[in-house]
Amino acid sequence: MSLKMIAVETIGPVRRISHNRPEARNAESRQLLQELDEAVAEAVVDDGVRVIIIAGKGDHFSAGHDLKEAQRERADFTVEQRWAFEKTYYYDYCLRIFNAPKPVIAQVQGACVAGAFMVANMCDIVMASEDAFFSDPVAHTLGAAAVEVLVHPWVLGHRKARELLYTGGRLTAAEAERAGMVNHVVPRDELEQRTLALANRIAEAPPFTLRLLKKSLNRSLEAQGFAIALAAHFDTHQLSHVSEAFKAVRGKGLSTAIQKRGNDL
Repeated sequence: MSLKMIAVETIGPVRRISHNRPEARNAESRQLLQELDEAVAEAVVDDGVRVIIIAGKGDHFSAGHDLKEAQRERADFTVEQRWAFEKTYYYDYCLRIFNAPKPVIAQVQGACVAGAFMVANMCDIVMASEDAFFSDPVAHTLGAAAVEVLVHPWVLGHRKARELLYTGGRLTAAEAERAGMVNHVVPRDELEQRTLALANRIAEAPPFTLRLLKKSLNRSLEAQGFAIALAAHFDTHQLSHVSEAFKAVRGKGLSTAIQKRGNDL
């Protein structure tokens, strides 16, 4: 696999896969998501890999979807085209992280916004630096009904999720930890080391045991309607793309939304 937008490192039984567009705040372009998906798939079938870390090079985990690319390539998409694109590149890719049979840890520093919020919260465990923050501002910046994968109430609880989404605000790492979304908050200069130490501790368990345990934990969410709820929101999210609010943003170009997001980082 020829990699241009992610970095892959194998550290003993751990495979670390990092967003690698620091000059663009690790914005998740189509190519980056393709490479991320392929790298996760390769880690899943590699018997030497017991734990996967998803991280980001530079100052930020990721500022979310690459809106400049979206404006350039998809501004005039039909409803059908947008549904197909987002199903493939946003929804399906995220669910493959969630359903990966090996434990996955998100290693988050700086911004974890919108699309990146989805990716991080598909992981089993979230490690965050003290300067990390989490946000899904698209109801305000794009006029869209949250992002494509509405994992928010599952990881934050309904009250906190509603406040975050309705206001377009952000959660600090400490607030996310208190809400139960983040497992540990650590100093920035310790994040990589502490995440790797946790991954290595997990890797000491037998791989088949971990596979079965993760399957049971995921099934506990499925039994509560996790998959149905996510699928239902994805279709609702697509409806918001034909709203007058979204069309107004698209009509002006996504530069305004990009500027608003940039001001929040």
